[in-house]
Amino acid sequence: MLKMNLALVIALMSNVVVAEEMKPWETEVDLGAITTSGNTNATSIHAKVDAKQHLDRWNNEYIASSLYKNDEAVQPDGTKVKEKTAEKYFGSIKSAYSLSDEKKSYLFGFVSDAHDKFGAYKNYAIAAVGYGNWLYSTPSVNWFAEIGPGYFRGERVIQTGDVNTPYLYEIEQGALLRLASELEWKFTSTATFKQLFSIETGSNNTRSTSETSVAASISNAMQMKVAVTVASDSTVAPGKEKTDTTTSVTLVYKF
Repeated sequence: MLKMNLALVIALMSNVVVAEEMKPWETEVDLGAITTSGNTNATSIHAKVDAKQHLDRWNNEYIASSLYKNDEAVQPDGTKVKEKTAEKYFGSIKSAYSLSDEKKSYLFGFVSDAHDKFGAYKNYAIAAVGYGNWLYSTPSVNWFAEIGPGYFRGERVIQTGDVNTPYLYEIEQGALLRLASELEWKFTSTATFKQLFSIETGSNNTRSTSETSVAASISNAMQMKVAVTVASDSTVAPGKEKTDTTTSVTLVYKF
């Protein structure tokens, strides 16, 4: 049922893009990678694409991100092996329709799908609609908030799998309420602070995500960004942590 809803929303958004006059895109590509060798062997790769499309009354945003980490582990017999410790993928689409020429308030549709091999939920997908408003907007500060109902489907892990034991998980699904906010502050001509926050609460689980970042320009098209992302679930299986924290340093290319 959720897959049909997601397909329907995506199809509607695609029709919007074709129907409206095309305007410039704003695209950011983040890439960070760390590799160590010697006494410690580890590999970490983080990538993200955030593309915004501004039309006459419509604003569309497409996000795709991934996180991969491979660490060295010492076995009971003293041998060293490399094992995967993080593998996450996320994708989302948001389409907003301005209710006035001032483009302050808007209606939106939002879909997202997350896969986390080592997380409390193996898969987590939502679809939501609602109302948003630009609470404050100046050349240096922009802040919006939005709220709306939706539907979610999650696969909550109740037993971690390995080569001999398959993953065990239970399906959770139902209605939810989604709240989201984004604050962007250009505190100098070359540096930007950004705070993103979302909370999705349903009968089975409440999921909150926060990303705090500071980006400084290296050139007209290149930035260095430091970000801290905190994701939390209220309902997790025994042995699983409720909160995951990721700190990243990435290069950002804007075009």
